[in-house]
Amino acid sequence: MYAVVDVKDKQFKVQEGDTLYVPYHSDATAGQELTLDRVLLVSDGDGDVTLGTPTVEDATATARVLEHVKGDKVIVFKKKRRKRYRVKRGHRQQYTQIEIESLNANGPASSDDEEAAETSDAEPDEDPEPDEDPEADEDPEADEDPEAEPAEA
Repeated sequence: MYAVVDVKDKQFKVQEGDTLYVPYHSDATAGQELTLDRVLLVSDGDGDVTLGTPTVEDATATARVLEHVKGDKVIVFKKKRRKRYRVKRGHRQQYTQIEIESLNANGPASSDDEEAAETSDAEPDEDPEPDEDPEADEDPEADEDPEAEPAEA
């Protein structure tokens, strides 16, 4: 079983037990459990694929934060020829290393549609309150004497 999840606008194909380097989560600490709600695609081992629009409903991925790390150094070199202008700068991007613990796909979307159709078919057959008296629908004040004065409280 695998899924495609969206973590901070980057997409990753994940399986249970995978270790990923995702963009830095400043609020997460090592050992903390994360729930990834934006699951874009879920596939089970049988080849059935559920594609979300834009996400798959009730599908989540549970991950554990292993550590915060820095990536390789990126060198930014600027130069303007014949102007004596050269600038060499660099940085190291921060990442959060996570491990996928479980993928939860609570049923594909097609089975949810079938269940919804079954429940909608069952609702009209059930009548919670039968009509007691067809004349009860008439105006209840019509039985009273129209010339009588209303009682004051």
